[in-house]
Amino acid sequence: MKTKNDMQVRKKPSSFLILFLLFFLAAMAAEKGNAAGQRLTLDEAVRIALQGNHELQAQRNANAAKVAEVGIARSFLLPRISLEERYLRTASPAYSFMTRLNQQRIGMADFAPETLNHPAAVNDFQTAITLEQPLFVKKAGIGIEMSRREAAASEEALQRKGEEVAFKVVQYYLMAVTAGRYVGVAERALADAQEHQRLAEIRYAAGLGLYSDTLRAATAVAEARQRLVSAEKNLNVAKRALGLMIGSGDAVEVEEDTPPALPIREIESLRSQALARRDLKSLELRTENARNQIKLVEADYYPIVGVGGSYQFNDHNHPLGGEGDGWQAMAFLRWELFDGARRGHEKLKAVRQAAEAEEYLKGMKKLVSFQVDEAWMTLAEASKNRELAEEELKTAEEGRRLVRVRYEGALAPIVDLLDAQVSFDHARANRVARENDYKLAIFNLGYVSGTILQELRQ
Repeated sequence: MKTKNDMQVRKKPSSFLILFLLFFLAAMAAEKGNAAGQRLTLDEAVRIALQGNHELQAQRNANAAKVAEVGIARSFLLPRISLEERYLRTASPAYSFMTRLNQQRIGMADFAPETLNHPAAVNDFQTAITLEQPLFVKKAGIGIEMSRREAAASEEALQRKGEEVAFKVVQYYLMAVTAGRYVGVAERALADAQEHQRLAEIRYAAGLGLYSDTLRAATAVAEARQRLVSAEKNLNVAKRALGLMIGSGDAVEVEEDTPPALPIREIESLRSQALARRDLKSLELRTENARNQIKLVEADYYPIVGVGGSYQFNDHNHPLGGEGDGWQAMAFLRWELFDGARRGHEKLKAVRQAAEAEEYLKGMKKLVSFQVDEAWMTLAEASKNRELAEEELKTAEEGRRLVRVRYEGALAPIVDLLDAQVSFDHARANRVARENDYKLAIFNLGYVSGTILQELRQ
């Protein structure tokens, strides 16, 4: 009979197991690296994205598939060994005699004319092990080289995809930072509108203002609240978008500090660096492969030379039996002499495709140079607009201050104050936008020149 102490002793391991499982699950959740709720710097966000971004993971799998194609191409030069089991039942005179001969069951009675002409049905289980080794396959050698170049091109494309993901993370990160600052601007605008409403109500209560002024001020407060709601929504969307880019389905908090800006080099240095961009290298390798495609088609005009052999077992009762056995050795040459002009048309197609690839490559080089120049000019524009936005904010702030003084002294209507506030709110928001444009222009210059990962130290 179980005592109470025995039952307590049995409960302890169960409680310990539950605690252990809870601790293990918590550790696994922490190890998973979910960025939800974390406050990430730009470097941390880029680093997480380079590991967890789904597009980048898909590209890695595609690249691994291209690497596997090298092994597929190489397999055409390696020996092929196969095991085959066949079953045959026949009463054909020729096949029946040959089957019994392979089974090594021929006797003198089998040479009787009646037996030869009207044999009984015979079973045959044939087991064959076959080997074939190509010695000369020109097409296979070219195919291996092409698959290696394609794998190298895929690797370059993968590296460029990493740069693209990093740049998108920067875009969404700056979007989140800017959206947060827009929220701050909207909050200050709401506070200013509420202060104007308070002044209007005080003046109306003192008999110095109109009731319509209080209504206009209240309308301005409602509009400011609407802008704050929209700004908060945009902030939440930006955080979720950043989460998606780093491979998370949740919103991600960002540091409000200014992210590190990339160094700005001379335009000539950037143009030279851009010619080594990963996507350009990938296209160059694929253009070389387009030229190799011509050689691949021409290789069809060459014969295939190889050797082979087989070992065969025959049995009339069991699969994989061995009543009779025998072997064969052979050498072969296959040469397709006429194919209906297929190879000629395939070569013409390959020549045209190589010319197409070369034109794309030429256009890509010009496009890269254009992108660098465009990014450089965009940066210059963003830098100037940032300075102008700062000047605009100063003048709008001073203009609002002067109108407010005049309004408080009953020298200006509330409409002038509200208009000045609208200009000031616009100037504050514009400064935030221009600051974002300037930072993004710097990162874009690093992206189009192909140096963004090195300069982000990733």
